[in-house]
Amino acid sequence: MALNFHQLHIFYTVAERGSFSAAAQALHMTQPAVTMQVQSLEDYFGTKLLQRSTKRIELTEAGRALMPYAQRSIDLIRDTDVQMSKFTTQLKGRLQLGASLTIGEYILPRLLGPFGQEYPHISISMKVMNTAQIMEEIVNHQLNFGLIEAPVNHPDMHMEAVMSDELQLIVGKSHPLADAEIVDLEEVMSYPFVLREQGSGTRLVMEEQLRVKNMDLSEMKIVMELGSTGAVKSAVEAGLGISFVSSSSIKHEVALGLIKTIPIRDVRFKRQFYSIFLKSALLPISAVTFLSFLRERDLNQWL
Repeated sequence: MALNFHQLHIFYTVAERGSFSAAAQALHMTQPAVTMQVQSLEDYFGTKLLQRSTKRIELTEAGRALMPYAQRSIDLIRDTDVQMSKFTTQLKGRLQLGASLTIGEYILPRLLGPFGQEYPHISISMKVMNTAQIMEEIVNHQLNFGLIEAPVNHPDMHMEAVMSDELQLIVGKSHPLADAEIVDLEEVMSYPFVLREQGSGTRLVMEEQLRVKNMDLSEMKIVMELGSTGAVKSAVEAGLGISFVSSSSIKHEVALGLIKTIPIRDVRFKRQFYSIFLKSALLPISAVTFLSFLRERDLNQWL
């Protein structure tokens, strides 16, 4: 019997998830099939890799020694898929992904056309949600991967930067700051804010940058929290407050003179967009191809 990558992947998932049932759910397999594959791997090596108990699976000494090699084998398969995705022009299939609101509403729609021209046989189904909801659905195996606007810390998640963006301060055309060429952050903080809800990537990036500038977030005058960038823009346009939003989401409103962007002295709200998926997951080649397509795009060319 030869060493089988599929068995290594199953073993790694069982060890990472802590149970055969959780691994079976993550791998879309039956629990007996998962158990059988791990037993076959143990037979191959001639030693126990996992200690079964009524509580949680634990690695044996041999299992602990095997884990980094299993991880490296998964990484190698992923790297192979990335390299080969450059040559796969006849791919077929359906992609299901989650995208945070700014990405799903303003970034991806303008990139799906060019992607569809290169890969006409791949269809995409996208759920637009905030970052917290995307992570929850990935953990619960309702999504294979997501695109989010701020880095997250989760022990089971693999995260990688795929695109870049920048937040800008926006004000209504009749706001006191509307005629300013540049403003100080301290002055900006004295005005009422209309913000995205807690848990959104835009909100997380804004808060992190303000902390870096030693701003006290508890002193912000937040008059409204809204569930979409579109709602935030409408509120700013109506003069209800000012906000920070993605530069990619406001080109139309700025061109029409409905809102204005004001630079802040010595402050930039640059950020990355990230792909996230479970560490134990191997994405289909169509998903790898889509992520490679995003990495190679200059957003300024398309937005």
